[in-house]
Amino acid sequence: MRIHYKRQGRLKEVAPSYRSNEQIRVPEVRVIDEKGETLGVLKTAEALALAREREYDLVEVSPLAVPPVCRLLDFGAFRYQKDKEFRQQRAHAKRVEVKGIRLSVKMGEHDFEVRLARALEFLEAGQKLKIEIILRGREKAHGELAIQRIKEFMALIGKKYELFIEQEIKRTGGNVSAIVGRKS
Repeated sequence: MRIHYKRQGRLKEVAPSYRSNEQIRVPEVRVIDEKGETLGVLKTAEALALAREREYDLVEVSPLAVPPVCRLLDFGAFRYQKDKEFRQQRAHAKRVEVKGIRLSVKMGEHDFEVRLARALEFLEAGQKLKIEIILRGREKAHGELAIQRIKEFMALIGKKYELFIEQEIKRTGGNVSAIVGRKS
């Protein structure tokens, strides 16, 4: 079994991380107590002592603020809630894939119609299309025929859906391609 050398896994989305207790390294923090009331700006050591006294964790919820904002709360429950929100957000995120449709300069009319029907299905599902023609032999000398064929294909799709062009028709070596999507 041959594995392509360029094959790479998808980058995994990482849930945001929060510093807590001794991980907080700034000298002063703005503290919000467990009831949501602002206690003001305190030294980090004082805020930590206050959190321990009330049996809570000091969690940095807004690290970019000046001074950073920290809350007194149960860190385990907080992290669980944030992970749950992140997972739910990822589940509801719409993943758009680029589906490929490969045409040919010498393609028959029926094959062309089959590819057109498949392309319309992909666009209906909200996917993007990469329309591609690979030129072989003497076809490489007549790249304008491939460009004309892709324009014809895009015009037929355009009759049903309004398209946006993500990548113009482009020739790279023996390959002519364009990427299009459906306007919402």
